[in-house]
Amino acid sequence: MKMKNKVVIITGASSGIGEATALKLSKNGAKVVLTARREEKLKALRDKIKSNGGDALVVTGDVTKPDDFKNVVDQSINTYGTVNALVNNAGLMPLSYVAKLKTDEWNTMVDVNIKGVLNGVAAVLPTLIKNNGGHIINISSTAAYKYFPGGAVYCATKAAVKMFSEGLRQELAPEHNINITSIEPGAVDTELLHTITDEDIKEQLSGMKEMTRLEAEDIAEAIYYAISQPDRVNINDVYIMPTEQQ
Repeated sequence: MKMKNKVVIITGASSGIGEATALKLSKNGAKVVLTARREEKLKALRDKIKSNGGDALVVTGDVTKPDDFKNVVDQSINTYGTVNALVNNAGLMPLSYVAKLKTDEWNTMVDVNIKGVLNGVAAVLPTLIKNNGGHIINISSTAAYKYFPGGAVYCATKAAVKMFSEGLRQELAPEHNINITSIEPGAVDTELLHTITDEDIKEQLSGMKEMTRLEAEDIAEAIYYAISQPDRVNINDVYIMPTEQQ
């Protein structure tokens, strides 16, 4: 019942972890606001949620654009009256070796993985403070703790998200009753790997195909666990790895 009628914005909701989280939370009574750039996929997900008896709103947007994020929050409030939680899920992982100087990809990762999270917090925070409560969930990664080949920039962005989350918790939880959680998955079977253009990295990762990865639904369960706790409970970090991954 903790999720009943809670309004939750989910970024990157058109696939993977975002899609699975929307299905999980809506099944448990949340009103989910689906945002990403791919409108057709969002609408298909909305229709699926509604056919299952849930409630969902589609607001397309780019997390790298503050005005887009503000519009997501405004449309959520116009439709549902408030916002109770944000799942900052949108992210990219175009791995490459630094010496190849794929600087456009570096900048895109910084824009989406870090600035996108900052934009989400900036857009939703006034409402959560007004409500004197809420929850912000940021999707970091086990890469925040450990470098792996080709991951220098990606690991740096996820370390930034983890540390930003801890800063948010210390600043917002005691004074404003806003809980903050950093979700830190290992290898997950999503579209992240599809953004890699470095052929050397692709060849190395081909050897990982046999490894059983986490499913998006596994991360959705972790998000649900964190967000469904009593208000007095803050789940700071959830570090979740595939059994086979070292």
